[in-house]
Amino acid sequence: MGEARLRLREAKRVVIKVGTSTLTHEGSGKLNLARIEHLIRELSDLMNQGREVVLVSSGAIAAGLGQMGLAEKPGTIPEKQALAAIGQGVLMHIYEKIFAEYGKTMAQVLLTKENAMHHHQYLNSRNALLALLAMGVIPVINENDVVAIDEIKIGDNDNLSAIVATLVDADALILLTDIDGLYTGNPQTDKTASLIPEIAEITPEVERMAGGAGTKLGTGGMLTKLQAAKVAVNAGVDMVIAPGARKSVLRNILAGETIGTFFPAKESHLRVRKSWIAFGKRIHGDILVDEGCARAMLRNGSSLLAAGIVEIAGEFTKGNTVRVLASDHREIARGIVNYDAASLRKIIGHQTAEFPELLAGEIHEEVIHRDNMVLMA
Repeated sequence: MGEARLRLREAKRVVIKVGTSTLTHEGSGKLNLARIEHLIRELSDLMNQGREVVLVSSGAIAAGLGQMGLAEKPGTIPEKQALAAIGQGVLMHIYEKIFAEYGKTMAQVLLTKENAMHHHQYLNSRNALLALLAMGVIPVINENDVVAIDEIKIGDNDNLSAIVATLVDADALILLTDIDGLYTGNPQTDKTASLIPEIAEITPEVERMAGGAGTKLGTGGMLTKLQAAKVAVNAGVDMVIAPGARKSVLRNILAGETIGTFFPAKESHLRVRKSWIAFGKRIHGDILVDEGCARAMLRNGSSLLAAGIVEIAGEFTKGNTVRVLASDHREIARGIVNYDAASLRKIIGHQTAEFPELLAGEIHEEVIHRDNMVLMA
């Protein structure tokens, strides 16, 4: 049992994400009521232990499929949104009924990326969730599929759960899925593939191990779980990917047992504004920097200067959030950029003193100031 895992025993505030594959029967795609009942019993018992619990639940579209007697997801967005609207009510009714049997009160919360992109909405969402927890209520959260469009859609509940974990300053995030965790290869096709019990650093090699999408009913594959892990650990949240079908899985994980794949948190919790910069705002592009620049940023927390930039990707404007990548394309930071992409291309590799000859208009010494930057490595 790893030392870092033992922190899970002390986790006071826990976000649990449950995927569609865990909530439904594999053959029919309809809701697995026995598993849902067991999940809610475990969540209620965690609350009885004195823990605060937030549930991020998939399954609205699957519940709609079952209600309408359909065998598979339709192809068009309006049809999917219609099924989500039907299924959301069905799913919440089931949750509410079973939670009530264990003496617990739940509250439905629908979020979109738009709630995270604007700072006041980010704070409002945070305050509402914290108020529910203070009342002893369990928030049950899903993305608002009924009204979401691609521009404001988070896209999967793995990333949504990580954003929620940062919103509420969670101690732990547990992703319940239909596989045991992250493997060295695809266990269905590679007999030598083995489960990785702990990943301290999400390297490009680790990302290559993650395959494509999961089941026919779900949207999140292993890659979205790694994206969620990046968000969580950098916000000071321990994360576990674990099998949702395993009996007493939540109780055992929070006892510190070696189940699934564990991602230990980086040391410090980010301040609320820093969390918003890193995880609330949409990423509009990438900036690749040289080794010296990466070293200065990571060791000294230095601002990003144009002299250390090698290449940029994407079309962004001043005030957008971008990722900063090291030479091996590992993400080392995110931040709010002081120049648009066209201006930045003119000053790549140049010293600040040269900017007036290269640019018209306002000059900034830093491409990203350290106060508007969050280190991700």
